[in-house]
Amino acid sequence: MGKIIAFINQKGGVGKTTTTTSVAAALANMGHRTLVIDLDGQCNLTTSFGVEDMTVNSYNTMKGEKPFKAVEIYPKLHVLPSSLDLSAFELEMATEPGKEYLLKELLTPVLARYDYILWDCSPNLGLISVNALSAADFYIIPLLPHHLSIQGLTKLMEVTDKVKRRINSKLELGGIVITQYNNHKVLHKDIAEVIKSHFGEKLFSTFIRENISLAEATSSGTDVFRYAPKSNGAEDYLSLAQEITNI
Repeated sequence: MGKIIAFINQKGGVGKTTTTTSVAAALANMGHRTLVIDLDGQCNLTTSFGVEDMTVNSYNTMKGEKPFKAVEIYPKLHVLPSSLDLSAFELEMATEPGKEYLLKELLTPVLARYDYILWDCSPNLGLISVNALSAADFYIIPLLPHHLSIQGLTKLMEVTDKVKRRINSKLELGGIVITQYNNHKVLHKDIAEVIKSHFGEKLFSTFIRENISLAEATSSGTDVFRYAPKSNGAEDYLSLAQEITNI
C-alpha cells in the first residue's frame, strides 16, 4: 500500500512544486511506483511535467465526475493533473457531507498500485489542503532560508495539529527541507541553525542548493533528472528522496 506524502506551505515561491516534481521523479528513478497529484489550481506541477491532456484531473475526480485515470510520464511515474476549476472547489463543496475525505475516498481503489503518492498542495490552507492532510501519512514543508518563512510556519503547524486531532490521527511531520540554499550566505546558515534548534531531526540533512537547472527543467516541461542529470539540483533531490524513503 502506498505511502502518502503532502508537500505543503501556504507561502508561495518556496520551491514546493519544484520539490514535489523532483522528489517524484527521483523516487521513480529509484524504482518506486510513484503517483503525484496536482492540487494547485495554478497547474504548475502539471505543466512542469509537460502534461497537456487534463481531461481527467484532480478537480473532476474529487467531485466524482470522472473515474481516476493518471497520465503516465514514464513507466514508474504517473501524474493526475490539476485544473483551473479547482479555484471554485471550496465554494462548490461547502455543503458536501464528508467534504474533508474526498481525496481519501478517491485514493482507496488505487493505493495498492503505488509505493508513493505525493500531493502538491495549493499555497493556502483551505479545504483542498485539509483534504490532502486528511489522507496523508506525512507532510513535508519546503522552506526558504528567510526569516519571513519561519514566521509563516506557526499558522501551518496550527492547521496540521488540528487535522491530526480531529480528522487524521496518524498524520506526522515527515520533515522540513530548506530550498534555494546558498552556503556562502550568513543569513542562510543562521536560519538553518534556527530551524535545526526548533525541529531537530525533522530538518532534512539535505539542503537544496540554488541551481538554475531546476528552473530551466520546469520551463522545459520535464524533471531535472532528464534535463540536467549531473547538476547540483539533481544531486540534491536524489539525496532528499533517499532520506524520504527512510521516514
